Amino acid sequence: MSASPTGTARPRLQLALILTIVVATLGGAWLLYQQARDGGLWSTTNRGTFVQPPVTAAELNVRSAGVPIEGGVWWLWVVPEGPCSDGCREALHQLRQLHVLLNRDAPRVRRGLLTAGGELPAGLQAQYPRLAALSGNLERLAPGIYVVDPIGNLVLHYPMSDAGEPVLDDLKRLLKVSQIG
Repeated sequence: MSASPTGTARPRLQLALILTIVVATLGGAWLLYQQARDGGLWSTTNRGTFVQPPVTAAELNVRSAGVPIEGGVWWLWVVPEGPCSDGCREALHQLRQLHVLLNRDAPRVRRGLLTAGGELPAGLQAQYPRLAALSGNLERLAPGIYVVDPIGNLVLHYPMSDAGEPVLDDLKRLLKVSQIG
């Protein structure tokens, strides 16, 4: 019995099919990896930047009226660069509006102005009666807005100009999935 031409073609066809599947699988995995690495398909949905390396309120010795800040609530901190300028005041105004938009979740969130001395500038106490005056070590913090979780971990940072919708979107998502605070 002699081997027919179709008898040798079948194993070659099977080998070509197996190699094609392997190459397509590895190539597809490589493309998906490149997309994920470059912030494509599976990038994060947060609009702020994660605080890296992790920092806690206790490490910064953050206090309100000389007492360490309370846990169990989310905090929005405004950290100005020097005295509270127009950008800082606009951020405080935006955060007050954001606090109103939180609706039923508003009691879960507190707002604070974090400065080295812990005093509110003239007029801010009357304009924002629920704004906490916070003091602490600001050496490790860049100016901007920080979202702080109920345990005291600084989670997200935003520039002063992003005090509105970006913070609101991220905060709503955090409050929705949070099991604490």
